[in-house]
Amino acid sequence: MIRIIRLLGAALGLLIGLSFVAGNGGPFSESTYAGALIAAWLVAWLVVGFAVLPYLTVVPAGLLINAVQRLSTAEFVTAVVGLLLGLVMGLLLGLPLAAAPAPLGTWLPLGVSIFLGLGMSGLTVAKRNDLILATEAIGLFRRPALEDAPRTNDPQVAVDTSAIIDGRIADIAEAGFLQGTLVVSRVVLDELQRIADNADTLRRNRGRRGLEILSRLQKDSRVNVEITEDTFPEIAEVDAKLVALARSRSGVILTNDFNLNRVAEIQGVRVMNVNSLANALKPALLPGEDLRVRIIQEGKESGQGVGFLDDGTMIVVEGGARHLDQEIDVGVTRVLQTVAGRMIFALPKPE
Repeated sequence: MIRIIRLLGAALGLLIGLSFVAGNGGPFSESTYAGALIAAWLVAWLVVGFAVLPYLTVVPAGLLINAVQRLSTAEFVTAVVGLLLGLVMGLLLGLPLAAAPAPLGTWLPLGVSIFLGLGMSGLTVAKRNDLILATEAIGLFRRPALEDAPRTNDPQVAVDTSAIIDGRIADIAEAGFLQGTLVVSRVVLDELQRIADNADTLRRNRGRRGLEILSRLQKDSRVNVEITEDTFPEIAEVDAKLVALARSRSGVILTNDFNLNRVAEIQGVRVMNVNSLANALKPALLPGEDLRVRIIQEGKESGQGVGFLDDGTMIVVEGGARHLDQEIDVGVTRVLQTVAGRMIFALPKPE
């Protein structure tokens, strides 16, 4: 498609160039080298048409299509409604403006229609939730009965601060692997706020990232997020508060904290650990398989070298220290799975 558009652009550029020099040679007619200048002129227009036309047609259309695909159904509908309202307002205002003397009477109605159309489209998208609630209140719109009915069988998952800051929870939710309601305690929200206001730059950035992830989850229609005021003031520790919250709901907690993971399991609370999910999705490796790995550092034991797979899995190579900063073929001897992750032990293949 792009190739055809480029060829059409080259032909169009050539025609534009010919229109300037048709007849007596145009601006080059009196030059000594008129033929060479005309040829260079036509080649230049051909190149311009070949290079520029896709960026005036196909590329903007592709960007527009991608932007529309990223919109949710509610955003798309409200954008179209807002655009229509803006154009109607522009038409009403454009009628008296068209009576103004030229060129104002020609361009003012068009400018007002474009401004109001785009402006109303943006405003309706930004206020879509309030507009839906308003139409429900006056009886013009009603959600389907299945959405109105509470889903009592859906789990309520208490979310820890570490899982929110980690960020992968939003990607998992967008992929449709999170069911039920994510329950965020006011304690967790306050902790995120404290981290975001911390003087240390790294902690402050982590806190702000956590707040952005939480906001992203709240905007995602595929997952429900509930901010609860159940803070259990009789309990001092934050982790204990989260365990109590999980036990008072569905008995499920979502965390990346290893210590909280163990404490919750001891108290009979089911734990959803994003790290455990990531480890479970890593490809299985068996003793005897061959890998190619780059040794990037020495291991804890003498002579060991350490490398990593693309998914972050650590590979400990016995006798790999002498191959530091080199890529070598290794054979897997043992795979060790722990709660913190997976480690692979290997030996260099004989050369």
